[in-house]
Amino acid sequence: MRLDELAGKINAELVGDGAIEVSGVATLEAAQAGQLSFVSNPKYAKQLLTTNASAAVVSTAIKSDRLALLKAKNPYFAFRQAVVLLHGFRKHPHAGAHPATHIDPTATIGEGCIIYPGVFIGPRVRIGRDCIFYSNVNVYDDCRIGDRVIVHAGTTLGVDGFGFATEMGVHHKIPQIGNLVIEDDVEIGANCSIERGALDSTVIGRGTKIDNSVVVGHGTKVGEHCLFVAQVGIAGSVTIGNHVTLGGQTGVAGHLTIGDGATIGAKSGVSGDIEPKSVMLGAPVLEIRRYRRAAAIFKNLPELLERIKRLEGLANVEAPPEPRESES
Repeated sequence: MRLDELAGKINAELVGDGAIEVSGVATLEAAQAGQLSFVSNPKYAKQLLTTNASAAVVSTAIKSDRLALLKAKNPYFAFRQAVVLLHGFRKHPHAGAHPATHIDPTATIGEGCIIYPGVFIGPRVRIGRDCIFYSNVNVYDDCRIGDRVIVHAGTTLGVDGFGFATEMGVHHKIPQIGNLVIEDDVEIGANCSIERGALDSTVIGRGTKIDNSVVVGHGTKVGEHCLFVAQVGIAGSVTIGNHVTLGGQTGVAGHLTIGDGATIGAKSGVSGDIEPKSVMLGAPVLEIRRYRRAAAIFKNLPELLERIKRLEGLANVEAPPEPRESES
């Protein structure tokens, strides 16, 4: 595709020769002539001096005299659009449900769905239109799944929640009689486990994207357009607002509330409610500026301890006696 045509399609400003043609995309390091690359952070703009790419999608602040630029206010989204135009999405090897699936006769599935081999869809499940279920996805009974939902290989939806009542040291299973509701345009990565509710529904809100190896506990309510990075673990009965981001390996204790727009950094431990639009990090989680100050102190603790010991030592030294008048 010519760059001037591509620029119009991705809503970017072309700086350079619009007659240049590109046929694919690549990283700045790997790109060759005829390929398009991407950079949004000005601190990486120096890589434009060495790349072999014919053009790059960049933020409006970046300049280069070496190659053509497609400048966009949101360069990451513009580059996404270019990838779709030049490469498209995965082509599936078949339409509809593969013969090597098991779909309970009481389940209903909308038009345009693609279901890969090894998928199990249980009794009374309802699935909307244009969904994609990759190999070995398991959908337990009574789950409700919206339109355009993508579920990657090995994920289990509607598994029993981790609910047990202990009596005299013995753990007795509590029947999990709720279900799981997944709203439209959700994507769930590989090897995830999302539990059904104990009494009501676990809910994953519209447009939420979940990375690989994420666990969501029973009765949790996830809002719209959230992002959960790999290995996040969310306990039961958590309420998560809209547009919440949880970094990789973050753990969230049960019965908490995380407000709209909150961002929690990787490897954090959330043990209390989080206010809307907070940016948090650490275990236990702290407001990010406070965490950074604490981290700066923590890495210097050995030196600080030595200073304290020296100061304490000086404090314990007896002061010399006051001179007498006859000696002065």
